Amino acid sequence: MKPALLILAAGMGSRYGGLKQMDQLGPNGETIMDYSVYDAVQAGFGKVVFVIRKTFAQQFKDMVIPKYSKVVELEFVEQELDKLPEGFVLNPERVKPWGTGHAMLMAKDVIDTPFAVINADDFYGRDAFRVLAEFFKGIDNSSWNFSMAGFSLGKTLSESGGVSRGICTTDTNGYLTTVVEHHNIKRENEGVWTDTQDGTSRKKVDENAYCSMNFWGFTPQIFRYSEEMFKEFLSQNINEPKKEFYIPFIVNRLIETGKASVKVLPTSAQWFGVTFKEDRPLVVERFAALAKDGIYPSPLF
Repeated sequence: MKPALLILAAGMGSRYGGLKQMDQLGPNGETIMDYSVYDAVQAGFGKVVFVIRKTFAQQFKDMVIPKYSKVVELEFVEQELDKLPEGFVLNPERVKPWGTGHAMLMAKDVIDTPFAVINADDFYGRDAFRVLAEFFKGIDNSSWNFSMAGFSLGKTLSESGGVSRGICTTDTNGYLTTVVEHHNIKRENEGVWTDTQDGTSRKKVDENAYCSMNFWGFTPQIFRYSEEMFKEFLSQNINEPKKEFYIPFIVNRLIETGKASVKVLPTSAQWFGVTFKEDRPLVVERFAALAKDGIYPSPLF
């Protein structure tokens, strides 16, 4: 039973100024997603599911199907604002997506194996896919043993501005105890600093702390639990036009209630991505170097 890879590709890239997930950054026009799919297939993943938006669905499929269909099974699901559980009606003022937790739920009918979740616009590196694939070898569909690729916070920053990260704490056995979203994290004043939770000041954080880059390892058990949590979220926030339902909310609740464990899997991989349009030249340069050094074939597919 090969694991699946769920790629969250429905974001609109407002800060980037375009659809990051479709931007051609590699030496032969590769997208960041291309590298993730390549690494996943090499690690033993057998299916890739994309969460996309209806507005660019055909353009997206035209771009990826010719590249991937010969090497891995593909599925596409759409995340739209009105895809809500029965009994809930969309507030017409809502324009912001419901968040990563909602995006993951869009795949509940097409994934029936252990699966990893990643962002479309993050480069995670080959080792991150390897450690998740190894973890899945001891996991079956009924398991509540989940995982997360743990990246060192200092290796995930942008030179172009502050970023948001889920900063993690773990117990002595390497299991996640909390993941708390922090905003406007950047290197300054001889360290790494973030906004406080109330947003009124800044505080220094450990750059070696693990952070979540939204690279999770789950089983299908997560879907039913997440759906009930989403209904609870909607009951409280259906008329809040900017509130979002994040995967870390789900994970924290699972840990707090003792329903699941989440093993943090250290990875030596170097993350990079295109949070801002100013990040683009550096990412292009890095992909060119990876191809030149023979780390990846060029073209990939």
